[in-house]
Amino acid sequence: MASITANHPISGNPLISFRPKNPFLQTQTLFNFKPSNPKHSNSSFSIPIVRCSIRRRPEYTPNHIPDPNYVRIFDTTLRDGEQSPGATMTTKEKLDVARQLAKLGVDIIEAGFPASSEADLEAVKLIAKEVGNGVYEEGYVPVICGLARCNKRDIDKAWEAVKYAKKPRIHTFIATSEIHMNYKLKMSRDEVVEKARSMVAYARSIGCEDVEFSPEDAGRSDPEFLYHILGEVIKAGATTLNIPDTVGYTVPEEFGQLIAKIKANTPGVEDVIISTHCQNDLGLSTANTLAGACAGARQLEVTINGIGERAGNASLEEVVMALKCRGEQVLGGLYTGINTQHILMSSKMVEEYSGLHVQPHKAIVGANAFAHESGIHQDGMLKHKDTYEIISPEDIGLNRANESGIVLGKLSGRHALQAKMLELGYEIEGKELDDLFWRFKSVAEKKKKITDDDLIALMSDEVFQPQFVWQLQNVQVTCGSLGLSTATVKLIDADGQEHISCSVGTGPVDAAYKAVDLIVKVPVTLLEYSMNAVTQGIDAIASTRVLIRGENGHTSTHALTGETVHRTFSGTGADMDIVISSVRAYVGALNKMMSFRKLLAKNNKPEGSAVI
Repeated sequence: MASITANHPISGNPLISFRPKNPFLQTQTLFNFKPSNPKHSNSSFSIPIVRCSIRRRPEYTPNHIPDPNYVRIFDTTLRDGEQSPGATMTTKEKLDVARQLAKLGVDIIEAGFPASSEADLEAVKLIAKEVGNGVYEEGYVPVICGLARCNKRDIDKAWEAVKYAKKPRIHTFIATSEIHMNYKLKMSRDEVVEKARSMVAYARSIGCEDVEFSPEDAGRSDPEFLYHILGEVIKAGATTLNIPDTVGYTVPEEFGQLIAKIKANTPGVEDVIISTHCQNDLGLSTANTLAGACAGARQLEVTINGIGERAGNASLEEVVMALKCRGEQVLGGLYTGINTQHILMSSKMVEEYSGLHVQPHKAIVGANAFAHESGIHQDGMLKHKDTYEIISPEDIGLNRANESGIVLGKLSGRHALQAKMLELGYEIEGKELDDLFWRFKSVAEKKKKITDDDLIALMSDEVFQPQFVWQLQNVQVTCGSLGLSTATVKLIDADGQEHISCSVGTGPVDAAYKAVDLIVKVPVTLLEYSMNAVTQGIDAIASTRVLIRGENGHTSTHALTGETVHRTFSGTGADMDIVISSVRAYVGALNKMMSFRKLLAKNNKPEGSAVI
């Protein structure tokens, strides 16, 4: 059992401390939370910990969780995560990510901000229809959520998109900090309260029974004002109260105290779920999220790889694995319904679709997360893996290289390749396997040793690509110090027609890109270009990422600021030839942008949207 008990430090102020009662666990205070209401300082209550190896996901009720130790995971990769510069995804990519999140077992998928653009509305609607009506293990169906500002137009758009799901939710928000109310909203406190109350009531009135409310910038808001506005939206019908640290300003003890005070002082709070949403501006998003959970929050808002606005959000993989690794010991028995063996695949998919590379030392999913180079560490690992690993890589879907004994080469077949990719956390079959196999064979003819990193790079380049409008067939370049570089490029369009063009440039990549532009005839600006060697050696595969923006750029509305944002599109490519790798990335980015244009054109017609 675990309990919340009152203790009295030297200062004499009452503190609420979390201490596990199990004698086999360490009796240490994790976080101290001061209740602002003195009448709660002497209260004591126990929370039972269910101790079993497998726990069933509790039945979903919007404002209630039957098991007090269960923590809902709310993923906002497709909404907040996509606000990262260059992270624009096509509708098809968003649908793929949503399906993967459902495999992962995410309780709530925030699929987008439908009012931002017609493309986003159609993407959220498609996810609601397909993913929001799927039935997964043990009858689990994910909640599909759409974001809306506190106005009727946004809420109508959100409901139009999510109402097709079995479990739809509208998430509406308004700022509550003085700096936001004075300078951004130019509204008084009473006006903000009335707007929040009336819009939550409106969302309920149009048929949505699951409404989440967020007081934006709660971390810098007056606590007494928070208690008041939260109490009003509860009366209006809110089922979840999300407490966002919008600018990543708070520290763990401070944020934990905020959650505890809200639970102690908000009228009607016992009838809703408390949620956290922590940004990572000071690198504390995961710590703040866990502090919020220990203080009583039972929904945690996260993103895959921690992507998001500015420095990003709390990372799903970090929060979930922290609860899995330490939940029983020091976090009060808190647990989630996440199938952690799908974490690695989810991370790779989001990395490739968003174009935002994961840093090598990123916790849980970074390339170095389970690598051991120090001699002392290697010695310990050889003797016992637990000496330097607190998490098994198999727990997140990563099998150690060569454990299967499979060494791939030019004589390897499809079955061996499929088995190796499964070992690396990728489940592929059918056309995807065929396409990857022929790319693998072409590399194996040139390179004696095919590493895991080579296979992952080929997987990313071949499988995680947008539906093609243009497909690269051939590239031939001439370059050097004796004259201008020249390039000849052959592309194939969606109808199978071949198009060839030649151009000159300051270098082979510049010449090749100009040749592509002559064929595609869509003016773009190249914003970023980067290349990395996947492995060591002169025969390494080169991985390229580009970021482009159309000159007649597509725009959308930013969820928090309301500003018009110009969409950018990323592309990735991989090949042993750096020019081919570069052109693959450029064509991939163009395909994303042109597919997006086709979707917009399609939406202006009666037949509706298309998957791209």
